[in-house]
Amino acid sequence: MGGAVARITGEHIVYVRTGDRKGAGTDANVFMILHDEEGTKTPAMKLNSFLRNDHERGDTGSYYFPKIEGFGRVSKIELWRDSFGLADDWFVDRVALEYRKEKKLKVYFPINRWIKPNKRYIFKLYDCSLPQEDEHQQQRSEELAEKKQLYEYTQNIEGGPVQIKAIPEGENFTDQYSWDIKSMSTKLKLDAKLIGLTSDKWESLQDLKNIFKLSLSEPSCLPRWNDDKWFAVQRVQGLNPISIQLCLEIPENFGVNVFELEPMLENLTLREALDAHRIFIVDLKVLKNLPCKDDRTICAPLALFFLNKNKELVPLAVQLFQDKAPDNPVFFPTDPPYTWMLAKMFFNNADATYHRACLAIGRTHLMMESVWVCTNRNLSPSHPLFKLLAPHFYFLLAVNSMIMEKFMAMGGWVDRVMTIGMRGLCSLIARGFREWKIDRDLNIPREIESRGVMDPEVLPYYPYRDDAVDVYKAIHNYVSRIVKHHYGKDGQISEDTELQNWREELMKPREEGGCHIMGVPGDHQLGFTNVEEIIETLTAIIANCSVFHAAVNFQQYDECSFPPNYPQSMRGVILRDKRPRTEKDILDQLPNKETTFDVVLAMRMLSTKATKSLGDFEVRYLFDPSDVEAHREFVEELKNISEKIKKRNETRKCAYTWLDPEIIPNSVAI
Repeated sequence: MGGAVARITGEHIVYVRTGDRKGAGTDANVFMILHDEEGTKTPAMKLNSFLRNDHERGDTGSYYFPKIEGFGRVSKIELWRDSFGLADDWFVDRVALEYRKEKKLKVYFPINRWIKPNKRYIFKLYDCSLPQEDEHQQQRSEELAEKKQLYEYTQNIEGGPVQIKAIPEGENFTDQYSWDIKSMSTKLKLDAKLIGLTSDKWESLQDLKNIFKLSLSEPSCLPRWNDDKWFAVQRVQGLNPISIQLCLEIPENFGVNVFELEPMLENLTLREALDAHRIFIVDLKVLKNLPCKDDRTICAPLALFFLNKNKELVPLAVQLFQDKAPDNPVFFPTDPPYTWMLAKMFFNNADATYHRACLAIGRTHLMMESVWVCTNRNLSPSHPLFKLLAPHFYFLLAVNSMIMEKFMAMGGWVDRVMTIGMRGLCSLIARGFREWKIDRDLNIPREIESRGVMDPEVLPYYPYRDDAVDVYKAIHNYVSRIVKHHYGKDGQISEDTELQNWREELMKPREEGGCHIMGVPGDHQLGFTNVEEIIETLTAIIANCSVFHAAVNFQQYDECSFPPNYPQSMRGVILRDKRPRTEKDILDQLPNKETTFDVVLAMRMLSTKATKSLGDFEVRYLFDPSDVEAHREFVEELKNISEKIKKRNETRKCAYTWLDPEIIPNSVAI
């Protein structure tokens, strides 16, 4: 740390870092007292440098404390400010203290708080304690009471996750982050103008492909978008990699029969293929009868896939609606080429709809917003689990506010470009939220196991599974080390009122002031009873913010910017028969040029990594030596996983880079 020096005498150097948040800097006068382990304290020092504007946003100031005879190791600091100046608000990131005689010895006091005027704050070394062990109970309880007023719930989507009523100032974007978004948007719009619009309709599929030959980069799906094997690969490494499951019986409502399927099963009977675990299914029944904008209709399809003798997944059949009917045929790869192409496009339109509402917005952005609001309301900034979770919610509230304003406003992006519009999106988010459980859906290995596809002998090629499980285990190891360190004594869990209140409010019904999140591990009456329940909960939340968000977010440009590959909307009549179609029938389903560029612009922005890689935290919260060592081991484990994934991608037919820890961000930010 650098900075100006207030005095050239003394044996302690104190470094004060002001946070990099909007409005974090202060013009107020700042004071500090040091306390040693024996209760001796220094005189109050004004932290002010000659001819220097101290305590500006993102700034670190250095201050010498005078030598005091008999003063020992510093155990606490006392910090306060007045209300001098036009801008007296102050957010402190951390205070570090260096012993001049031992220059390499530096200890830390993480603050991560707004400092109110004329209020004295006392912080212990590392500022990390369970509530029952905190020496300053009144300070802690007052802080939580203030945060409960600041972080209030509201219901923006009926039946969906609760959200923040009003974003606290400190949760907003920094100027740099906001500027990057605006700059990117302007550049992409200019790129689109360079292409030029000669007419509003696409004249051919090649006409659509040509837009990527100029200033827009070519999405990776372009050379293979209509290949049947790619259609199957999308199920295991595409934007929705969690719907494919082992099929043990053909559902009654799926209108395929033995005679239609067996010619594609490499001399196996259907029963033999099912018993050999070579049939897989995707069933998007959650979309059935979804109410949509302007009473449009969205498919609720089923699809079957077969693991061939080359251990490759290939499609067998697609049915676009749930119920058997004369005008709801089953489509096969042997159907007329453009008819089969359209069937796959309608399936992917439904899958894109589920992805957008339930995975990209509902489960990651909105559900995690509920968790973060609840965390701020119930866990003190001094709580070790607050510090563990905080890096994974960096800018989440600001990002979600932007999504609600830019993408989800009535008449906004969703209404313009998606078949279902906002009416359908909100309904689908609510449907998904009713089903999600932390201990089932957010636990990545358990969720994969529940679909029967954890075993590589059953489904050999499944990049999402292989990479996600590795990173999930690394997160689990990291969380385990920290939780077990802080809950190593009998009674610490049951006596931790903040932790138990947090769990209770996560699960409490919305109408009773809670988040209504299901499946939080623990006992209904006793709450958390052991460390494993805490570890499972925190691991699932952190993995959802990082690993799962990366899986469903960062390949949106590659998957969605070429509409026939993964269409956000289909404009024409849904297939109801198997008569031959033409390229014109495909083009008639596609959005016009203006809407296409609207999609391309959004997909490029949403696919951009905006924060640091997993483990490289934007803000550091944990300084306890045991926690620091746990973090070091976590970073090392992630590095090894990164190398492992890079080697896997050397032999994969379609590289899957999205879950390389170098790509995964810490939080749900863009």
